[in-house]
Amino acid sequence: MLLSKILDKIEYTCEQNTDIDIKDIVYDSRKAKDGVMFVCLNGYRFDAHNYAPGAYESGCRCFMVERLLDLPTDAVQVVVENTRASLAVASDNFFGHPSEELKVIGITGTKGKTSTSHIVKKLIEASGSKCGIIGTVGAFYDDVRLETVNTTPESYELQKFFRIMLDNGCKYCVIEVSSLGLMMHRVDCVQFEVGVFTNLSPDHIGPTEHPDFADYMYWKSVLFERCRFAAVNVDDPAYETMLKNCRCDVLTYGLSNAQITASDVKLLKNNKFIGISFDCREFEKEYHAELALPGLFNAYNALAAISVCHAIGIDTSEYIECLEEIRVAGRAECVYVCDDFDVIIDFAHNGVSMQSMLDTLKSYPHNRIIVLYGSVGGRTQLRRRELGLITGKECDLSILTSDDPDFEDPMDIIKDIAQAVTESGGKYVAIPDRGEAVEYALENAQKGDILLFAGKGHENFMKIRGEHVPFSEKEHIEIFKQRRNHRNV
Repeated sequence: MLLSKILDKIEYTCEQNTDIDIKDIVYDSRKAKDGVMFVCLNGYRFDAHNYAPGAYESGCRCFMVERLLDLPTDAVQVVVENTRASLAVASDNFFGHPSEELKVIGITGTKGKTSTSHIVKKLIEASGSKCGIIGTVGAFYDDVRLETVNTTPESYELQKFFRIMLDNGCKYCVIEVSSLGLMMHRVDCVQFEVGVFTNLSPDHIGPTEHPDFADYMYWKSVLFERCRFAAVNVDDPAYETMLKNCRCDVLTYGLSNAQITASDVKLLKNNKFIGISFDCREFEKEYHAELALPGLFNAYNALAAISVCHAIGIDTSEYIECLEEIRVAGRAECVYVCDDFDVIIDFAHNGVSMQSMLDTLKSYPHNRIIVLYGSVGGRTQLRRRELGLITGKECDLSILTSDDPDFEDPMDIIKDIAQAVTESGGKYVAIPDRGEAVEYALENAQKGDILLFAGKGHENFMKIRGEHVPFSEKEHIEIFKQRRNHRNV
């Protein structure tokens, strides 16, 4: 594509000819080569302008910069005010404005984004339309997985994924929209069909993120300036702030005064199912729903998804039966082993998420609550202490093991957690090999127990000494099941 076309709608200065062909856009200097434009992003931890000479040496002759650089005269330098914002426009141009055709559903909030996005995807697919998804657990369509780094990918990847999904028959795409994704221009130029607000609590506040809660809240609200429809949780006090600059039609959901509500929410549990049921009223329509995700909070996630379907014109009759079949990888995911006990895999990896998950599971009938977890190496000991105090108080047994120890000795991490478990009066066993720990938990489970495997969630690797070593809890569970079934034959 001609550089002049890529720069459409961008304010820039350039002393050289812009009618040159560009084969691709990159912002990683290691990918710079002949025929590409290298965009020099200025971030918190690095300034890519410093890597421009290396990109030139690799053959790159076109650069998008915020200041003129000392490069040879054959280097085309496009000077813009903000390279990150300009990257979003350039990427949208380069990939042919895919969100003008693909109906994009953006979900923002502190909690519930991942679960809600997966529910929305399942409901849309149940209606017969193909839907992609981009978020914490990656980017997917059909059985194709596209690797991602951030919850909301950089604008180039986002527009590229949209184009790939559109070209492969997707009519919709659901994406998790983080506050940082909005603040850092990653979703600029995205035309959102529906924006969803789940809930809000302090998060991502720090030197390299948001300076305070007000800033965090503001950037969340920006989504609702950019969508055709908004679906908001009116039970959350922040919903009015989210809609302060809203310019679109609004759908409300919640457990009380809303257009789409749930009542008589109940916990459900049987041999192969841990979830909830509720009676839903969608404007004048009323029906009963069952959801295969545990915890009363999932009623909100289901209502958010139902609101999205209402906004895009999908009737309840097209998806209602699939609700009880929905599973979200690594998010309160029920994995059937046998009729005697239940196994849940969840991404809970800090004090808040662990407490929430345990409160959820303890509300169901059980014999013992047993949690298997560790903590990430090279991080603050405060998280380890929080986890240990919570599980020591709330669980019958903590199985302490590895969770991305990286360059730290797993036993040192376990000792930190164990001290807090003991301090809060809890019992624990220490098994540093996570595979062996999973097997121990399964072998020693008693009738009526609920086993929670926490921390890894959807991840299929373990970070050890700087490398991603393959590891899957589900594979270890499956091996146990096969061995157990063989014994019982």
